[in-house]
Amino acid sequence: MNRKQKKMLIRIICAVVLMIGFAFLPVEGWLRFALYMIPYFVVGYDILKKAILGIWNRQIFDENFLMAVATIGAIAIALTGEGDYTEAVAVMLFYQIGELFQSYAVGKSRKNIIELMDIRPDYANIEQNGEVVQVAPDEVVIGSTIIVRPGEKIPIDGMIMDGESTLDTSALTGESVPRDVAAGMEVISGCINLTGVLKIQTTKEFGESTVSKILDLVGSASSKKSKSENFISKFAKVYTPIVCYCALALAILPPLISMFLKMDANWMNWIYRALTFLVISCPCALVISIPLSFFAGIGGASKEGVLIKGSNYLEALSQVDTIVFDKTGTLTKGVFEVNAVHHSNMNHEQLLDYVAHAESASSHPISQSLQRAYGKTLDLSRVSDIQEISGHGIVAKVDGKDVLVGNHKLMEREQIVFKECHYVGTVIHVAINGEYAGHIVISDVVKKDSEETIKTLKKAGVKKTVMLTGDAKEVTKQVAEKLHLDQVYSELLPQDKVEKVEALLEGKNAREKLAFVGDGINDAPVLSRADIGIAMGAMGSDAAIEAADIVLMDDNPLKIVKAIKISRKCMKIVYQNIIFSIGIKVICLVLGALGIANMWLAIFADVGVMVLAVLNAIRVLFLDEI
Repeated sequence: MNRKQKKMLIRIICAVVLMIGFAFLPVEGWLRFALYMIPYFVVGYDILKKAILGIWNRQIFDENFLMAVATIGAIAIALTGEGDYTEAVAVMLFYQIGELFQSYAVGKSRKNIIELMDIRPDYANIEQNGEVVQVAPDEVVIGSTIIVRPGEKIPIDGMIMDGESTLDTSALTGESVPRDVAAGMEVISGCINLTGVLKIQTTKEFGESTVSKILDLVGSASSKKSKSENFISKFAKVYTPIVCYCALALAILPPLISMFLKMDANWMNWIYRALTFLVISCPCALVISIPLSFFAGIGGASKEGVLIKGSNYLEALSQVDTIVFDKTGTLTKGVFEVNAVHHSNMNHEQLLDYVAHAESASSHPISQSLQRAYGKTLDLSRVSDIQEISGHGIVAKVDGKDVLVGNHKLMEREQIVFKECHYVGTVIHVAINGEYAGHIVISDVVKKDSEETIKTLKKAGVKKTVMLTGDAKEVTKQVAEKLHLDQVYSELLPQDKVEKVEALLEGKNAREKLAFVGDGINDAPVLSRADIGIAMGAMGSDAAIEAADIVLMDDNPLKIVKAIKISRKCMKIVYQNIIFSIGIKVICLVLGALGIANMWLAIFADVGVMVLAVLNAIRVLFLDEI
């Protein structure tokens, strides 16, 4: 409980003690009025102040105005001897109890976000003239050497120049398994160094580092509101003035009609009913609990390493019925191994030499695997004129020779006769100086959780699972059969993937959403085109964080299932609160208008319903229920 909440709790306790004490004092008239005004102002002075400021700023109709009018009206009735001051104080008291409860609930739902914010580094240790000096992270320029000791956060993305250690990445991924790192490996900001001292050369400025992008993403999530939140905001703006005018009509019209009919006007009775009507009508339960539900959902997801850019995406995720997967790095590990070299007249090591150098500028997993298979340090001075042809492969000069490395489309494009391969795997064809030099067979490994992911998604109600890939049909067919996918499309260029997603989107209604899941590096166009773009294994990937609507910080596909379950639980709670709040309000408003409900029932209809709705909202945080 923060300082502001503690102060409010003290005010509430003081008001309760005073109200109970005054109830037993045998005083009447103006003295009784003066005594009860003490607890009233102790607990409600800020509400009255906000109401006055609202009137002054011409933003009259809000819950503060409703509470102020209702309680001042109740006090006025009590002054005439027709009512009791206790009711007015109780309305303000219980309203503040509800506000305190709501504040505490918001604080609890913020806890996961605040824990994520703890990844922000306070300082960076930089080497200057042989000494280590602490500076602000945003003062460190690209290429600087920083020192990260055990227990410190890595402040900026960079490359390890010296040292070995183990990193805690749980704040980013939600996983407790540490990661071993050594010289030559890239590391990202936000991780905690657990063991050895690391000397890191920065590759980005602090503002462009992973930790900054993630914090900006989470910080702006609340600005992207869902349809439900927008509905509630618009509803409250229209609803509040209407009930105020209805209450005014309830206070004036029946007495006037009675007077016209020469009956007792009974003004105090109808004014009391109108004030009760005002208290009941306060839309606190909806206005507070709905945004809180979404905030709790986003906070709970962030704790699991799932970053959702806004409640609109959280709502859309709950409606997903089709999920389209990229293959490499999403359903498979993206770690390729060279299995064979076929139809090559040159030494296999020499062939790999040409291939690895031609692929030296590419970050694609296949290129990386070919470089690992070569196993030696690359001499980049031997390579020139590198050109990557999207969906085909690489064209480069190595030692002055024209080297082509790619799929059969590249060979056909360059009119080179090639040999078909009957092995299951990704086939990389090679040509040197216009002559076919053989092909290399490499294979990817399916992730251990991919099969369970597809199975669990179907149990969760996802109707269709689709895989899009640029790989050969034989490889794709093998993966699809193993994972029991519904549809698969192979040998696709990047633009072909967009076309397939657009075809799948045709005919869908507003309630049916399509999500695309990719690694976020090469799939930015498709991530943007789908209803929801999900980038997975995106820790440190700028492209993923920028292009996707939802970012999974590690490469475990089961996180997709977790994200969908969180979204569906959140929306279920949102709809429960909407139906419950409006239902109770309508019943109590009718009872209040008929004179059956008194001010105490009005307090339940306002504060009680709000407390119950808030309690229901924070259930989103309890992920063990999912």
